[in-house]
Amino acid sequence: MIPLRLSEIAAVTGGTLHGEDVTVAGPAYLDSRAPVADGLFVAVVGERVDGHAYADGAHAVLGSRPTTAPTVVVADPVVALGVLARHVLDRLDPVVVAMTGSQGKTGTKDYLAAVLRTLGGAGSVVATTANHNNELGVPLTVLHADAGTRHLVVEMGARGVGHISYLCEIAPPHIAAVLNVGTAHVGEFGGRDQIARAKGEIVEALPAGGTAVLNADDPLVAAMSDRTRARVVRFGHAADLSWRGLAMDVLGRPSFELGFEGRWHPVSLLESGMHQISNALAAAGMAVSAGFAAADVADALSSARSASRWRMEITERADGLILVNDSYNANPESMTAALEALTDIGAASAAAGSPRRTIAVLGEMRELGDEHDAGHQSVGRTAASLGVDVVVVVTEAARGIADGASGGTGEVIVTAGRDEAEAWVRQNAGPEDVVLVKASRGVALEVVAQAILEETTA
Repeated sequence: MIPLRLSEIAAVTGGTLHGEDVTVAGPAYLDSRAPVADGLFVAVVGERVDGHAYADGAHAVLGSRPTTAPTVVVADPVVALGVLARHVLDRLDPVVVAMTGSQGKTGTKDYLAAVLRTLGGAGSVVATTANHNNELGVPLTVLHADAGTRHLVVEMGARGVGHISYLCEIAPPHIAAVLNVGTAHVGEFGGRDQIARAKGEIVEALPAGGTAVLNADDPLVAAMSDRTRARVVRFGHAADLSWRGLAMDVLGRPSFELGFEGRWHPVSLLESGMHQISNALAAAGMAVSAGFAAADVADALSSARSASRWRMEITERADGLILVNDSYNANPESMTAALEALTDIGAASAAAGSPRRTIAVLGEMRELGDEHDAGHQSVGRTAASLGVDVVVVVTEAARGIADGASGGTGEVIVTAGRDEAEAWVRQNAGPEDVVLVKASRGVALEVVAQAILEETTA
């Protein structure tokens, strides 16, 4: 963050300074348990916790009432944080590259950030971390930028219509991508058309000189070209950025040729799953729109690694068991992608002469609303159609997966919770198996994944 005196922050946000006029040189933060030296603690009053009560020891505070630390008092710290972020962004003027979608945002963001750091310099890029894609997370991301930041890569999420428009007021994009319109949070939106309406706000915010990067394979996304005055670059099977010549290795990592402007460039991804191709194409579309050559982008993609935990993390246990930890989040589309990756690894292993049994440990997908039962059943049917050998369902809340999978040839087990699922894997899975673990974040199946990795053979 660029250094700012609290008096300047007060002037920018319309607040009042209480206490010493110190200089804030570190970024803003929300968690008092992880204070930032010279940073700005944002005291938010939540349903259970009042941040003002934890301001002791903070260098400076942005809050709605005075604290024991130097404090800028404003009517609404969340709104003020966004105003401050926009002020800093206007002073620095980096290229803002924003993206949204029902799934794949984090994977695409990680690819793009890695490419930009490879081609533009490691210190020239600030990108969203963790799940900082809302009205708090976006300004926190912006406030990590400094005078050396050339590209600001921002994930934007939404819980309803108007949310992304607001985020684009904080961080107006020069380049914006819509990855897909799926069923994540469909219960909050009320339908896919409403999701599309909300996601499309990101391209409506683009200036005439900007670029919209759109998924040509998703009809709801492709139709968004009519909602922007910016140049449109499409990615997909037959689009401005396309691909051909797929090959998969034994860990389900795709290699292919990336096509752009009539030329083809080899790419070998280090992350597993066919869905990574779409993520990589979207990242490539944003990178070439930022002025980088397609050949260089393809080379950089081939060395790009995920910077985010619990998203298609593949680990081989000491005894040979392969674990695919994709436990960070889940919806029907991302479940399908993960199951396809699981069976691709199984098929590739068999083709290499070392067949592996495929085991999917699956928990509840939340925030599906009225689509809860149908969504879980569809995932079960997908597992059955793909030929997953064993489906381990975690809790009755996800029983629909078992109902959908029951028509297949694989084994289906419903467990009472994480402990029972972990016990089943511990007692039944071994060196010749590949195990996928996936559910919505609140189910916390990373606990099961960690326990599987810690298990050793007798």
